[in-house]
Amino acid sequence: MREQDWIERAQEDFEAAMFGGDTSALDRSDDALDAIEAPLSMARGKILHVRFLNDREENSQELTLFERAAELYRRLSNASGEADALFWIGCWHQVVKGDGAAGSPYFERSYALAKSVDDRMTMSYAVRHLGFADKDAGRFDQARERLNESVALRQEIGFRAGEAAGLVALAYLSAETGDRSAALQHLDDAQSVAEACGAKAVLGWIAQAHTNIRTERPTH
Repeated sequence: MREQDWIERAQEDFEAAMFGGDTSALDRSDDALDAIEAPLSMARGKILHVRFLNDREENSQELTLFERAAELYRRLSNASGEADALFWIGCWHQVVKGDGAAGSPYFERSYALAKSVDDRMTMSYAVRHLGFADKDAGRFDQARERLNESVALRQEIGFRAGEAAGLVALAYLSAETGDRSAALQHLDDAQSVAEACGAKAVLGWIAQAHTNIRTERPTH
């Protein structure tokens, strides 16, 4: 909805309720404004998350925005939107606060909701971060299964930059479990995908991963 459209509609609902006695206009207005506020909250929260990744300065407003979005999407019965918001709440706990255990229940709920509406993009994010939690907890086989699922989902929907990022994650996991040959193959595959889709940031991650993996000593 264009900005002018929802402003005019909100004014019309206000006048209908205030002067016309149409109390049903209040519910109509709530739904319309919730549908505007929810994606706006998500957008602001995501921007704050990227800022955190760049400067590592925590801003608690990020969590507040994602929680508000989840509440609004739930009120609107928008399972896909709620799943996305729950994923980002999980990211707050796992990435910003460094608490993967606290983030996992949000990722699990996000994955289940997204799967119920075949939102494979959100599924790919949620299962990826569940894989990170598994890796951190030493559950390497389960981590590999989940990271592979994330890559497969991204291949299915043509999310090429995300596919390349997923291959980088698999490379690190392979290196951590002592399979350096597989790690380097994942990075080669990631390089091809990232170059093909112009994912410049991911190419930087790949270069850094090559440096990290080649200089690490095998752990077992």
